[in-house]
Amino acid sequence: MSEAVTARPDYDVIILGAGMAGTVLGAVLARRDVRVLIIDAGVHPKFAVGESTTLYTLKGFRQLAERYDVPELEYLTSYEGGLSNIGPTSGVKKHFGFMLHHEGLEPDPREVNQFSPPSKALQTGHLFRQDTDAFLFHTAIKYGCDVRQGFRVSDLELGEHQVSVADPSGERFTARFLVDGSGFRSPVADKLGLREAPDALKHHSRSLFTHMIGVRPTDEVLRMEPEDLPPIPWVEGTMHHMFERGWFWSIPFNNEPRSLNPLVSVGLTFDERLYPRQEGMTPEEEFRFHAARFPAVERVFKDAKTVRPWVSTGRLQYSSKQTVGHRWCLMSHAAGFIDPLFSRGLTNTTEVINAFAWRLFEALEEDDFDVERFAYVDTLQKGLIRCNDDMVNCSFIAFSDYELWNAVYRVWAAAEVPINLRFDRFIDRFRETRDDRVFRSMEDLPYPGLLMPDQPSYKLLFDDMVRLCEDYEQGRTTAGAAARELMDRIQRSEGVLRGIGLEDRERRFMFPGIPELKDMTAWLTQQAPAEMRYLAPADASGSTAGARSASEVIIPE
Repeated sequence: MSEAVTARPDYDVIILGAGMAGTVLGAVLARRDVRVLIIDAGVHPKFAVGESTTLYTLKGFRQLAERYDVPELEYLTSYEGGLSNIGPTSGVKKHFGFMLHHEGLEPDPREVNQFSPPSKALQTGHLFRQDTDAFLFHTAIKYGCDVRQGFRVSDLELGEHQVSVADPSGERFTARFLVDGSGFRSPVADKLGLREAPDALKHHSRSLFTHMIGVRPTDEVLRMEPEDLPPIPWVEGTMHHMFERGWFWSIPFNNEPRSLNPLVSVGLTFDERLYPRQEGMTPEEEFRFHAARFPAVERVFKDAKTVRPWVSTGRLQYSSKQTVGHRWCLMSHAAGFIDPLFSRGLTNTTEVINAFAWRLFEALEEDDFDVERFAYVDTLQKGLIRCNDDMVNCSFIAFSDYELWNAVYRVWAAAEVPINLRFDRFIDRFRETRDDRVFRSMEDLPYPGLLMPDQPSYKLLFDDMVRLCEDYEQGRTTAGAAARELMDRIQRSEGVLRGIGLEDRERRFMFPGIPELKDMTAWLTQQAPAEMRYLAPADASGSTAGARSASEVIIPE
C-alpha cells in the first residue's frame, strides 16, 4: 500500500511494545501533550525478566522523573516507594553476589565476591515485572496515551511524511514518528533488514529461565564457616552462581518480610558453543542436569517447583546496523541485547530514553525529522552494546579462573560508584537551575556507552582488560599471567577510585562504611585525576567534600 498522506496523522508518535521501555517513553511524551499510541501484541499483566536493578538504573529513573516531570518514576528508586505505590511483590537488592563453582566440588570460600555500592537515598530492588510494568502501563494511560493491546503488527510503512502500522484485519494507524521498543522480534528491524551478522558480536550465550517457588537461599545450603560469610546475607541480593562459561541466577522477590510474593526468578545462561542443547531434554530437565553438576547449586534448586512454563532461547546476542532513521527509532532491546549479567538491560533503557526524548520533542515541535538530529542516540546505543559485549565476554572468559575473574570483576566495579556520583552531580545542578542544558551537557562525551564514558584513564584500563582476556582465550598467555597483569594495571590506574578496596585483590567483600567513604571523598578531592574531581560527593556527615556546596560543583564543559 503506498503512503497515504493525510492533513493530520492519527498520532504524533506510535510506540511498538508496552513493556517498560515503551510505557516510560509514552508517559514522558504524553506528559507534554504529545499524542501517543502504544501498541502491543500481548496483554498486561505479562511475564518479563530483567528484574534486577542497579544504582545506575535508579539514577536513570530519577533523572527521567525530574527532567520530564513524571513523579511516578521516582517510586522505582526505593523499596518503600514501590511497596507503597505499586505493591508488596518485589524484593530487595542490597548487593551483587558472585560465587564461582567447579564441577563436583563445594564452592571455595576464597572464590566469592560481594559488591554493595553505597547509597542512603536509593534502594535497589528486584522488580516483579508483571506488577511494575502494569503500573507503568497505567501511568502512561493516565498521562494521555492511547493503547491497543492484542494488536499484532503485520504491515508497516515508513514514509517520507508519515508512518503507519496495520494488523492482519487491515486496521491501520498513522503517525509522524514510529518508535520500536518491542525487542528481538522488531517489526522495523525485520522490515529494513537491520540485524547485523552474528559475528558482529563477541559474546555467546543462550538461556533457560522461569519463576519458581521453594528456592532455598544460598546462605542455607553453603558448607562454610561463619568467618567466610559476607557482611550482607547472600539472599538479600542478586546471586550469580558462576562456572566455566556460564552462570545461574537467583533473584528473590520473597527476601523482604513485607513482600507477599513467594516467587524467585531463576535462570541459567551459558555459552551455546560449549553447552549445546541436550537432545530429548525439556528445558527444566536441562536446567536441573546442569545444576546437579555443582553440589551447592543443586541444593538451592532441589525442592523448587516451577510456576510458569520455562523459556528456552537460542543465542541471545543480536545487534543492529542502524538504530535511527527518518521518522523511526529502534529503542533499547529492539536495537540489541547481550546478556543479563551485570543487570544492564533496564539501565540502558533509561539512558536511551533520556537521550532520545528531548530530541523527539524538538523534532515534533519543528516538524523536522532529519536523521542527523538523532545521531547521538544511534552512537549511544551502539556504544552500550559494544561495551557490554566486551564486559560480558571478558567475564565469561574469566569464569574459568578465579584470579582472572577477580581482576575483571574489579574493572566492572571500578565504574559502579563513579558513574552514580556523576549522575548525582548533574542532578544537583539541574535542581538548582531547572535548565535542561545541564542534562544535555552529560552527552558531551568521548566514549558514549562505556561504563565511565568521560574518563580516559578508565578507557585505557577497560581496553587492557579486553586485550588480556582475549589473549588468554586465544592461548597467547595463561590465565595466571593475564590476572597478574590486569591486577597490576588496576592498582596503578588513575581511573580506579581509591578508598573502598578495589585495588586490594584480597578484599572479597566490598561494603563501604563511613571510614571508607571518607577516604574515597578525600582521594576524589585531593588526589584523583582532574577530570574525576567533579565527582566528589557529600561526605558521611552530610556536608560536601572540600567545603564545596552542591552549587559549587563544577560540571565539565
